[in-house]
Order: sequence, then C-alpha cells, then structure tokens
Amino acid sequence: MLAKDLISDIIPHLKTSDSGIKALIWMEIFKVSHLPIVNNDEFLGLISDTDIYNLNEADQSIGTHPLSLMRPFVYRNQHIYEVVSLFSKLNLSIVPVLNEQKHYVGCITLQDLTVNFAKLVGVNEPGAIIILELNIHDYLLTEIAQIVESNDSKILSLYVSTFKNSTKLNVTLKLNTSNLSSIIQTFERYNYTIMASFLEDEELEHFYDDRFESFMNYLDI
Repeated sequence: MLAKDLISDIIPHLKTSDSGIKALIWMEIFKVSHLPIVNNDEFLGLISDTDIYNLNEADQSIGTHPLSLMRPFVYRNQHIYEVVSLFSKLNLSIVPVLNEQKHYVGCITLQDLTVNFAKLVGVNEPGAIIILELNIHDYLLTEIAQIVESNDSKILSLYVSTFKNSTKLNVTLKLNTSNLSSIIQTFERYNYTIMASFLEDEELEHFYDDRFESFMNYLDI
C-alpha cells in the first residue's frame, strides 16, 4: 500500500493569503492540528495550531508573519510503513504527499492511516489469531507458513515483535480460519510455544483494541 492510496479527499490546504483564524476554523472542522500551506502546487510547509496561537494578529494573512515552517512530506510512491514512521517521529496529525516533481498532491490524515493500516494487516477479514513465542535464531518464516498451509489454511498477515535485552520474539499470525485445533497441534509437535490464540468475536475485539492502543502509543499521539 502506497502513500497515493491513502490521500484524504476532504482536507483543504491553505494559501499564504489565508488568515490564521481561517486556518484554526478549518483545523477545528477537520479535527487536525496541522494544515499544509501551498501556493501554485508548491508545498511551503506545515503550520500548526500552536504556530497560529503564537501569532500576534491571527486575523491577518499567514504570509505577513515570519514563519518557521516544518516541511515533512512523503512522495506518493512511498510505502505505508514510511508514512507511519514520519507520523511517529514528528507527532503529526497529517502528512503531505508530493509527486516526483515535488508538487503537492494531497495529504494523509491519522484516521486515513489507521483505517488503511487495519486493512493491510487483515483486521476486517474473518479468521483467528495465534501468537507464537520462539528464540530469535529459531525463526523460520518458511517453516511457519508450511505448518499453516499443511492444515489447509493461509496466513493473511504476520508481524514480529522483538524485546529489548531478550533473545525471544513473538510472531503474531492472522489466519483465514477459525479452526485452530489441528494448526496448534502441529505447531506444538514442532516444539513451538503458543503464547495465545483468539477465536471468538469478543476475544478478537479485545485483541484488536489492545493492538490499536499499542499502535497509537507507537505514533505517540
């Protein structure tokens, strides 16, 4: 999934002739704390609500004030993981997107990011979840996939969690089946440790809530 697939179709951009008050009104309407300033397709930078509150006369044009604007952006063909990284590093509410000529083409909101990231990891697809614990040197993706597929199932998504000062890691599998008994038995036969499994709707909802909270903490929002 690329940045161009995540662009919001509702967030407007500001011009230097727009006032700080107009910017604040738009931020309130669209529930963001940043907006891009664009003149003739040229991305000049992001202005935040804090920047505007610091202006002496917010009713005047933004361009009449000396501004030190951040210029974070991603190119439209960059991967969603790079978008996540930029949100996380700079604690942004939107990320501007530019084309190869560095012309502004739109922006990605945090809501756009979380909704599409959920699609990427198969949150909305039916199926169960298994969490494996293993030593780092024992991690073999081919073997894990073979075990799942030998039980007539598929891996919809997989991610690995490592821990500081530990030789252990967790592998979280989202599968396309809710029938886990034979899969768990096969993992145990191969000496895998099953940390947890989630089958019922209530369990999955709790799992997704927990992972969403962790994801938002990762973004430091």
